[in-house]
Amino acid sequence: ELVRQGEALKRTEQMVDKMDQDLKTSQRHINSIKSVWGGLVNYFKAKPPESKPEQNGTPEYYANSRLKEAVMSSKEQESKYQESHPKLRKLDNSGLLTLFYTEYLVSSVQRDSCPKNQHLRAYQQKIDNDLDEMSSVLSRLKNLGLGLQTEIDEQDDVLDRLTKKVETLDVNIESTDKKIRQL
Repeated sequence: ELVRQGEALKRTEQMVDKMDQDLKTSQRHINSIKSVWGGLVNYFKAKPPESKPEQNGTPEYYANSRLKEAVMSSKEQESKYQESHPKLRKLDNSGLLTLFYTEYLVSSVQRDSCPKNQHLRAYQQKIDNDLDEMSSVLSRLKNLGLGLQTEIDEQDDVLDRLTKKVETLDVNIESTDKKIRQL
């Protein structure tokens, strides 16, 4: 949604730049109509270059790379999580066999570690696994939050720039309107 809003801000800024350019052209025409002297000045004065809005102070919009990386990483972690989570994956007979074999290997490797009670050891392993999953999810949320904050900060800058352009354009439109009414 933030990327979509950023693109909308870019298009809006391009339209404001185009309106500013059109207003400058209108000013030239008004000066030509207003007096002969204004027409001569416009004739010898170089025409303002027709530039694309992207070249008129509006950089091409690309979503923040930090946000893109966070979203991609989040999607990868989410798919891995869904594949490994026992409630979210589908187990067939081979999956049960693999699960049993993994439990057997884990229990045989951990026989030397404390505690000696098999049930307590299994419970401790389950807690460790759950903490690892929680850490992974929190890391993912942190990266998403940082990416979103960076994108919001960049869009705030665009909004500030756009606000200044619109205020200037508004003043110029009022001035041009007054000049046209005087004609």
